[in-house]
Amino acid sequence: MAWGQHLIMDCSKGVNIKSKEHILAFIKELVPAIDMIAYGEPWIERFATHDPDKAGISFCQMIETSNITGHFVELNGDFYLDVFSCKRYDGKIVTDIVMKYFHPENIKSSMIERQA
Repeated sequence: MAWGQHLIMDCSKGVNIKSKEHILAFIKELVPAIDMIAYGEPWIERFATHDPDKAGISFCQMIETSNITGHFVELNGDFYLDVFSCKRYDGKIVTDIVMKYFHPENIKSSMIERQA
């Protein structure tokens, strides 16, 4: 059995990606939906302001079994999410909540089983 799961999502042309409050609401729904426990509050900041092609909000939510991270590109609505945990979870739930909050035009995702 693998040590953990790592869901990698590349999403294109999402909406509502410029609002820290909207991203916070997404995180607050996602964590319990996949039966995880948040470790403190998420860190949500705007990064890459030196490069308009990459600028946007990034976040990190530590969870007791690892972390959930993401970066949203303001210029084109593309965003990148990672959910890594040694506790098993349902990747379809993550996809459903991503669709609910950001309505991406396309999602490419891979679930990797992690094992050293």
